[in-house]
Amino acid sequence: MKKFLIISVLAVSILLPSQLLAWGMTGHRVVAQIADQNIKSGTRKKINRLLNNMPVAYWANWPDFIKSDKTGEYDHTHTWHYVNAPGNLSKEDFVAYIKNIEQDNIYKEIPKLEQIIADNVSSVEQKRVALYFLVHLMGDAHQPMHVGREEDLGGNRISVLWFSDKSNLHSVWDGKLIDYMKYSYTEYANLLNTISKDKKKALEAGTLEDWLYESHCLANEIYSSVNNEDRLSYDYAYKYTDVVELQLQRGGLRLAAVLDQIFR
Repeated sequence: MKKFLIISVLAVSILLPSQLLAWGMTGHRVVAQIADQNIKSGTRKKINRLLNNMPVAYWANWPDFIKSDKTGEYDHTHTWHYVNAPGNLSKEDFVAYIKNIEQDNIYKEIPKLEQIIADNVSSVEQKRVALYFLVHLMGDAHQPMHVGREEDLGGNRISVLWFSDKSNLHSVWDGKLIDYMKYSYTEYANLLNTISKDKKKALEAGTLEDWLYESHCLANEIYSSVNNEDRLSYDYAYKYTDVVELQLQRGGLRLAAVLDQIFR
């Protein structure tokens, strides 16, 4: 089974269109690697046993890869990667809105995944798959366009040029801004992990509702800065690279805190 999954992941990673991958493959691995660099030693030992000593970053994109699965087994998970809300809501209104969404979404699923991993009744395979999703969805929660607006599918319907290539606003934020920096995921994680203990503590603070609202506010700013068919290039990358890097740091450090809580 393990060999089959590894082969499947490698095959799909070659074939799956990059615009379907939230944070892109590099971004999700950066989040996972930062988390791995900040979890407690006891947490790492338990995760290593669960993942058969495979790095957390190796599995960070699995929930995107399985979107190409043709059996239908994971079709119900496709909506887990995001939550939509009207723009420019107050925090109180935003939280009330996402609490009342009937469709499965990232806000509903992250706590469920935490419970599956922590529950002694869960099988090893259930815990393992839940961990794959948790690692991935914690990354998605910090990609602002995954807390976007339903009418444009989180920016997917806002067409832009990225330099001279046709793209859309969602795709720019999923991967193009990260790939612009030309780092491997390990290089980027190592660079972003060079911050003080006090700053790390401040960045990892808050609740899931706080983090999603933070992304909602960033999404509002991103929407206001772009029009359909705009050309985005060096100036856009210069303006938003710091935001992308901060969100990657937040995602990784908060994932580490969540994992330490689960495996305490």
